[in-house]
Amino acid sequence: MRRISRRWALKAGAALPIAGALNMPLLATAQVPIVLRRANGAEPDSLDPHKSSGTWEANIIGDMLLGLMTDGINGQPTLGSAESYSVSKDGLVYTFKLRADMSWSDGVPLTADDFVFAFQRILDPATAAQYASLVYPIKNAQAINSAKLPTSSIGARSIDAKTLEVTLESPTPYFINLLVHHTTFPVPKHIVEKVGRDWVKPQNIEVNGAYKLVEWTPNSVVRLAKNPRFFDAKNVQIDEIRYLPISDNHMTLERFRAGEIDCTNDFPTREYAKLKAGGYSEIKPSEAHVFPYVATTYIQFNTTRVPFTDARVRRALSLAVDRSILTDKVLGTGQVPAYSLVPPGMANYSDGPTLDFKDWPMQKRLDEARSLLAQMGFTPDKPLAFEYRYRENPDNRRIAIALQAMWKQIGVNAQLLNSDTAVHYNALRSQDFSVADAGWVADYNDAQDFLFVLQSNSGQMNYGKYRNAKYDDLMDQAAHALDLVHRSNLLKSAEQIELDDQPVAPLFYSVSRALVRDYVKGWEDNALNWHRTRFLRIEH
Repeated sequence: MRRISRRWALKAGAALPIAGALNMPLLATAQVPIVLRRANGAEPDSLDPHKSSGTWEANIIGDMLLGLMTDGINGQPTLGSAESYSVSKDGLVYTFKLRADMSWSDGVPLTADDFVFAFQRILDPATAAQYASLVYPIKNAQAINSAKLPTSSIGARSIDAKTLEVTLESPTPYFINLLVHHTTFPVPKHIVEKVGRDWVKPQNIEVNGAYKLVEWTPNSVVRLAKNPRFFDAKNVQIDEIRYLPISDNHMTLERFRAGEIDCTNDFPTREYAKLKAGGYSEIKPSEAHVFPYVATTYIQFNTTRVPFTDARVRRALSLAVDRSILTDKVLGTGQVPAYSLVPPGMANYSDGPTLDFKDWPMQKRLDEARSLLAQMGFTPDKPLAFEYRYRENPDNRRIAIALQAMWKQIGVNAQLLNSDTAVHYNALRSQDFSVADAGWVADYNDAQDFLFVLQSNSGQMNYGKYRNAKYDDLMDQAAHALDLVHRSNLLKSAEQIELDDQPVAPLFYSVSRALVRDYVKGWEDNALNWHRTRFLRIEH
């Protein structure tokens, strides 16, 4: 059940001074703290990197914890807690040297053991980490997560306090990029072993990143304060962050207009033309940002529920969707119709496969869809009917209404059900749906990051519980392939299988939309849409 009734703060009803919250002496001369108010997409389920999976959670976690690698100001991987690394000639062993001055916010040194402990913890079946499969490239990781080996067998060890060695199952070209993801972040071993899962409460948490959690009021605010023990604290210019969980992007726009927010991660697509034309007196055209985003929005089918167990039904619904109408008429901010799960531009993955009906005229697609439904026994007198779940915001609502009308053309009745983002994805992870909207944002620049969500061993990330032995085999072969061209071909063959089976129906490749006040400096639009607060500053 979602946490909706508890106030997580150091003292109920109290807003403590930042220095006091961090157990540091107050400055002799009082200074007005520099505060950044960030709209976030949803209420977090958890701020534990091993318990979270949404970008709205990763935004906050990435400000608190620093992995071996981190997101640079342009969204590209750069050194984080590690000051250097080396790779063995066979590509299997990575040796990381941690920064000598890295510590937790309580002054306890950050050590290689914290990383080893974190890897063991996320893979421990008792943790039930949603994203555990993301770290399967590490030797013995999958066997540990499947309870076939003890956590002590993980392919990671501390050579000394500041030297970490990680051994992989096979050479993994994207491993360094993967280390930017929060699943690979360290957790404070000395705190977790003391208080367990309560380590992320404000009164317990210690961090190694630029900011520390000092308050979490559910459905209101997550407040972070600058960590003076962060290794680069002298260059961190914002003192406090207030993350505001707003899932309705129209409300985000209105609060931005009212001056209650400094930067957002979304706004209604239909407002873009008006924003760029200066149609809102409170918003400068330069403050509306739209940028290509390495993400795919798609329809997710629950392949364990009849009749969506049959690929013909899934294909029929996909055929009936006019993706160009969605991108050009319903949205209209640069989204591109999608006919594959993997978006264009992924490293070492050019000319990937697409749905075979990509260039068919719509009439042919509609005729084929009706024929497939008829084969399944669905007729005008006995239509296919189901509930379509979608994330609540004005854009998703318009998409859902458009899909409902498109499916009506082939005699399908879709009832619409909306919920906020966190509730929606919890329903997907528990298979409490028939057909639903979903999206995947690249964790790292590799096609595997999109395709792994359909592997049978990807756990809760495989929302529809799709299973195909040939697909799994090809993905496994790709994971062990040394030659990049051969690996790419294996991944393309796997994607072709899922495109034929249609466990998901790609809709469009996304763009990032943000509203950023001109006085917020250091914001660089990038394809992964990461904007860590440590790199931002406010200049009025």
